Amino acid sequence: MERKIKTVLVDLSGTIHIENEEIPGSMNALKRLRKSNLNIKFVTNTTKESQKLLLERLKRIGFSIESSEIFTSLTAAVKLIKKKSLRPLLLVDDRALEEFEGIETMSPNAVVVGLAPETFEYRNLNQAFWLLINGASLIAIHKARYYKTASGLCLGPGPFVTGLEYAADCKAEVVGKPEKTFFLSAVEEFNCQPEECIMIGDDVRDDINGAQKCGMLGILVQTDVLILKKFHRKSQEC
Repeated sequence: MERKIKTVLVDLSGTIHIENEEIPGSMNALKRLRKSNLNIKFVTNTTKESQKLLLERLKRIGFSIESSEIFTSLTAAVKLIKKKSLRPLLLVDDRALEEFEGIETMSPNAVVVGLAPETFEYRNLNQAFWLLINGASLIAIHKARYYKTASGLCLGPGPFVTGLEYAADCKAEVVGKPEKTFFLSAVEEFNCQPEECIMIGDDVRDDINGAQKCGMLGILVQTDVLILKKFHRKSQEC
């Protein structure tokens, strides 16, 4: 049966850009996609920075994207925190904290984990552990195993979330990709069914499998090849 596509979801980091650089050809690809008159939403697990800072980064690179076109896992996490009236210990990057403005954090009854390389040190993780063994909820903004940088792959928040789950004998509630609720929330405004949607991304587990499990078509872009070529070229220049 032929699919009638109405909406396209596009991942950001690793799919159209890496840090402050465009992935070659992605701007032209997006221009062609916009001419198709399909609904477009940019969906991301990025938690290193707020949506405002992320949008500023994308515009500096040269992308023509509006704030309303971006759906982040940070947004999904804030919605969950408010819904459950949680007071979180925030293990997130300082650049992402503005997303949590107005959220009560005194006397935490939850631990929220995003990508926070500077925060993942023993004292903070041990504080999270003590909260969890005393009944606090564990919320993972996402559980990505790694993320892409200009110099290669780096550890994502997933290994740290898994470590806390193991140590405290608990299970995290995940709000970002590859959770079904994330994908469905991203397309809710378009009033379309999952089988009418395509997800384009660079991560087989979080982007492609996640989308396919809720009925969407997944299209994988292989940016790893471009990263390895670039890294190899830089190594030769040294």
